[in-house]
Amino acid sequence: MATAANSAANSAPDKRRMILDAAVRVFARQGFHHCRVSDVADEAGVAYGLVYHYFNSKEEILNTLFLERWQIMLDAIGEIDARDITSRDKLRSVAGFIIDSYRHDPDLMKVIIVEVTRAANSFGAAHLGTISDAYRQIQGIVEKAQASGEFRTTVTAQFGAMAFYGAIEQVLTGWIFGLIEQGDDSYERAKDHVVETVCRGLETYTPAP
Repeated sequence: MATAANSAANSAPDKRRMILDAAVRVFARQGFHHCRVSDVADEAGVAYGLVYHYFNSKEEILNTLFLERWQIMLDAIGEIDARDITSRDKLRSVAGFIIDSYRHDPDLMKVIIVEVTRAANSFGAAHLGTISDAYRQIQGIVEKAQASGEFRTTVTAQFGAMAFYGAIEQVLTGWIFGLIEQGDDSYERAKDHVVETVCRGLETYTPAP
C-alpha cells in the first residue's frame, strides 16, 4: 500500500508538469486567447477534468508558466550581479542567459513575451511589479557601474536598464516573428551586439576636442 501511495504522489508533479509543457505548445501555436482548456488537455493526452484538478483556469496555467520562468531569470540576474566581473561582462551574461533561454525553449519565451510582457492591458498589467523586478536588478548593475566610473551618469540608470532589456526583447520578438535570422551564430552575435549597442552609449568617454 505504501508503495502504491508513493507512486501516486510521485506521479502528481509529473502530470502537472506535463500539462504545463503541453500548454506552452498550445499557447505558442494557437495563441492564448484562441485556445481552450480542452486543447491543453488534448495536447497533454490527459482527461479534460484532470487539468482542472491542478489549475482553476487557463489563466492560472499562463500565470504559473510566467512566474516560474521569470523567477528563474531573476535568480540568474542576482547570481550574475554577485560575480566579481565588470558591469559590461555582467550585462553580457544577462543577455546571454535570456538569449540562451530562447534558444533552448523558444515556445516558452514566445508565450512569455507575446502573451504576458507585451500584453499591456491584461497579463502584463497584472504582473507589472514582477516584470519591473528584472528592470530594477539590471538598473542596480548600471548604478554600480556609474558609481565606479565605468558608466557615465548623464544617462540615468533606469533608462539604461530599460534600453538594455528593451533591446533584448526586441531581438527576441524579431526571432519569434521570423523577422531576423536565427541559428547558433545569430544567437551568439546578438549577445555581443546588444551589449555593444547599449554599453557603448553608457560607457564613460573623453569628448573630442
